[in-house]
Amino acid sequence: MFGFLNPFAKVHTSFPFQFNDGGRADAGFKGGAGDCMVRSIAIAANLPYMQVYEDLRLANETYAQLRNDRLAKRLNAKGSSPRNGNHRNVFHDYILGLGFNWVPTMKVGAGCQVHLRPNELPNGILIAKVSKHVCAIMDGVIHDTHDPSRGGNRCVYGYYIKRQR
Repeated sequence: MFGFLNPFAKVHTSFPFQFNDGGRADAGFKGGAGDCMVRSIAIAANLPYMQVYEDLRLANETYAQLRNDRLAKRLNAKGSSPRNGNHRNVFHDYILGLGFNWVPTMKVGAGCQVHLRPNELPNGILIAKVSKHVCAIMDGVIHDTHDPSRGGNRCVYGYYIKRQR
């Protein structure tokens, strides 16, 4: 919190940031929402926001109808809207189907090994999973509605990287 008072504190390079809502405003949505997954996929896969939104809404709805676990019960109670957030059980296969590979960067008990820094993540098109958020990184630039890097100190749990053709 008061790191600026420490003359020995390390300064880390962080990704440049560019505001990008993934087409959310153009689709007619206003205000805030927990739709970072929809935005990130729309940006990284170069798809229309409404297409990704509807695909994830249907995936949430299908999951809730076909399963009988805690997540399905939560989806039935809160609704299948991607605005309420998205769970890995639902979006993981969808992202893989769009031509991405999952690369985990965190192991149980190992602590944070990879941060949201240019020298710790590969170049290319990424969807980075960080604590309670995901963001798109395209060719070394974070595309999101805010800068989630925390000055290069935010831990990356894993990322989806677009496969080369």
